[in-house]
Amino acid sequence: MPHTRPSPALGVIFHPRFPPESLADYARRAEAAGFDELWLWDDCFLPGALTSASIALSATRTFKVGIGLLPATVYHPLFAAMEITTLARAFPQRILPGFGHGVGPWMDQIGAAPKSRSSLKTLEETVTSVRQLLGGEMVNMHGLEVHLEQVQMQLTPDYVPPLYLGAMREKSLRLAGRMGEGTILTGMSSPAYVSWSCEHIRAGMAEAGRTENRVAVYFDVKVNKDGESARNAARQALARRLPWADVQVEAQGIMREVEALMQKQDMDDIARSIPDEWLDAFSASGTPAQASANIHKLFDAGADTVIFQPLDGDSTCLDEYARLLMPLLKK
Repeated sequence: MPHTRPSPALGVIFHPRFPPESLADYARRAEAAGFDELWLWDDCFLPGALTSASIALSATRTFKVGIGLLPATVYHPLFAAMEITTLARAFPQRILPGFGHGVGPWMDQIGAAPKSRSSLKTLEETVTSVRQLLGGEMVNMHGLEVHLEQVQMQLTPDYVPPLYLGAMREKSLRLAGRMGEGTILTGMSSPAYVSWSCEHIRAGMAEAGRTENRVAVYFDVKVNKDGESARNAARQALARRLPWADVQVEAQGIMREVEALMQKQDMDDIARSIPDEWLDAFSASGTPAQASANIHKLFDAGADTVIFQPLDGDSTCLDEYARLLMPLLKK
């Protein structure tokens, strides 16, 4: 079956380090600026995404709110389905829940690492059972991680929201294609990486006979009128992330160059040495025209939603996006 390409959308992140009491105003300003979606993170030790989602949805009118993502080993499928049901019934067709593996060291730290050490299986079992529960099914599952015996929701959403899966490597991308209505790609997703990821997502979709999977891409965005200070800030952020972004770097074909660059000891020296073409691949930074051009490249590569990621949780980025960038993108 052919892949149905949905209409493109623009999203923005409310970083969990931002004060939660500022969320309602942030969401209203983002909606007024023309963004289609607001995305929340469920990072350990910071304010929670599900309660944050209720604040953002209550403060806005048509905004969709995504959660990227809920760690599958932390959220019991029944309780995840209960919370999603509340949001889906109160705000129909406006909640976009996402599930993923969670950050490995954090999962170890809180005792939530998969018992089977099979994070893919945990994710599959969780998403399967959450979808069944949201659909009102009587669920019996005795898997490696999920155990449900005659479990059924007494109240379900009239509209079951799409379930997104966070994915990074080939196996998880194929799983997202098989299991999800959407896929979340983390920051450092260049157009080359997005294109590579979409190939694996489509392969998974074909295995399951699915025709729709919305690809949402987090992307560092920093913009100002002169451009140079924005690009310098993006270089600093990129220098800190290059060491762990192995799969994205490999898709870009620059692994050897990155390894050589990482031999430098000084982070400022690393940042200054990053070529412009790397900066343009991994961020939308500079003047409004430069940033807009790089965002369009992501859509051309297969992204359905580009989600603006403020550098290092800089809340002032939203005003820059609204004043300088959104007028270009929403023409």
